[in-house]
Amino acid sequence: MSRYAISDVHGCAKTFRCLVEESLKLQPTDQLFLLGDYIDRGPDSKGVIDFILELRAQGFAITTLMGNHELMLLESLKSDKYLTTWLRNGGQATLASFKVQQVTDIPVTYLNFMKQLEYYKPLNDYLLVHAGFDFQSSNPFTEYEAMVWIRNFKLNSKFTNGRRIVHGHTPTGVNLILNSITRPISPVINIDGGCVYSWPPGLGKLVALNLDTMGLTMEDNRDEV
Repeated sequence: MSRYAISDVHGCAKTFRCLVEESLKLQPTDQLFLLGDYIDRGPDSKGVIDFILELRAQGFAITTLMGNHELMLLESLKSDKYLTTWLRNGGQATLASFKVQQVTDIPVTYLNFMKQLEYYKPLNDYLLVHAGFDFQSSNPFTEYEAMVWIRNFKLNSKFTNGRRIVHGHTPTGVNLILNSITRPISPVINIDGGCVYSWPPGLGKLVALNLDTMGLTMEDNRDEV
């Protein structure tokens, strides 16, 4: 059994499928942790979620966390302010992938998928989250907004109990990701390889981290973005 973490697919369904099926060769005994931002910017947000649902239907163990883009979409169902923000941040690409004009026209299966996302996943040796934690709070594990939006947070080991934090959210170049898993291994590891971006150099990769071996598998973007 292997445990893998992937973050920030952003509508790059071809790249995602290639990483999981061809490069990782995911097995039913493996665990796959997806750290949010499945949608927006890339060409096939629907296809990304379809693949996740397909894997689950086949019996694969998939844990799915909330990203800020899923939260923006859900909030846009209730707020025109969020709708405008979401559409300006890649939401139009998501609507196009579903072939709909309005967010309310996205099929309920996909909306329910997003509503059921977890904000973070505590493991014995890791804390998995989309963006990070607000360790200035008296209880960072109740600060859900920070879990999908925060950047440049300062670690407080009082709360982590020796567990490493693995997150995405902030596009990070290959060299920085590699440095974070080179001994001494960083207590905070960002695995957002900026799959949906072609600039600056070093981005444009979908990254899978093996949580047991610290091995990285990187897939160059295969989608037209």
